[in-house]
Amino acid sequence: MLSNVSRPAFRRVVGIVAAGLAVAASTGCSVPVDAVAGISVSDDGHLLGVMMVCGHQIDGATVYVDSENVNKQKTVGSWTADRPLTAGLATWSLQSPSAGWAVGRSLTRLTPKTTYILYGGTEDNSWSSESVSFGLTDLDQLSPGMVRYDDISEDGDESPVTVPLAEFKARACKDR
Repeated sequence: MLSNVSRPAFRRVVGIVAAGLAVAASTGCSVPVDAVAGISVSDDGHLLGVMMVCGHQIDGATVYVDSENVNKQKTVGSWTADRPLTAGLATWSLQSPSAGWAVGRSLTRLTPKTTYILYGGTEDNSWSSESVSFGLTDLDQLSPGMVRYDDISEDGDESPVTVPLAEFKARACKDR
């Protein structure tokens, strides 16, 4: 399918979305959360993004380097869904092109001892996802069909969990 949007215009839109997501994630303003991001691996070992949208929409996702210093929160990958993701589960490759996804920035090589964040949001910052943090050691512990995400307890404590995809799908939007 041919697009009527030029590459430079598309790149600008993706850049604006990625910058907006990074700023929203690092500032005191908060965007309402209505999705949960996770990571997984495919049968052939490729890193996958996993997004469970609870009721509204998510337009894309960004992976960035986690840092308390906003100037060090560098985007290392970004993707835009061809159509907004609505309620339900979506997965896509973070390392190669995926049907239904446009790559704004190809995922750069991940490095040891670095924490990354996968975060989803909308172009207009109307909705966002809970993010998931991960490093290379976390990826080494993933197997196909398992999803790592940051679970939030009733008292607001956040902790990483790895569960089967079906359990992620059943639990991620609970209490939203």
